[in-house]
Amino acid sequence: MATYSGLEKRKYPRANGRFIVSYRILENDTTTDITQTKNLCLGGMLLTTNCKFPIGTILGLEIRLPFDPNPIKLISRVLESREITKDIIYDTRLIFLSVDEKHHKVINETVSYYLKKG
Repeated sequence: MATYSGLEKRKYPRANGRFIVSYRILENDTTTDITQTKNLCLGGMLLTTNCKFPIGTILGLEIRLPFDPNPIKLISRVLESREITKDIIYDTRLIFLSVDEKHHKVINETVSYYLKKG
């Protein structure tokens, strides 16, 4: 994968980390799938999915992070879903639509820890 050398546009630092995530399309799909993150920040995450999602798809997420024994439930919107392996693996970039104060703190602690860990 090529390294981006342009101007950084992200609002929050992104930490690489593998965290278990279950996700489902909110509108009319009760099927849940499980995957893992590639990276995480206060504003969103990159995860691996087994299908390509249209930009704007709203996903319900449950993510397990090391600083909270309970899964964190979030709503996100797909910003990009890019094929990595033909018809099998996609990198799907998400933005969180809202994060309450408690979960904001847990995500921040997790990101800070993994950024220091390097």
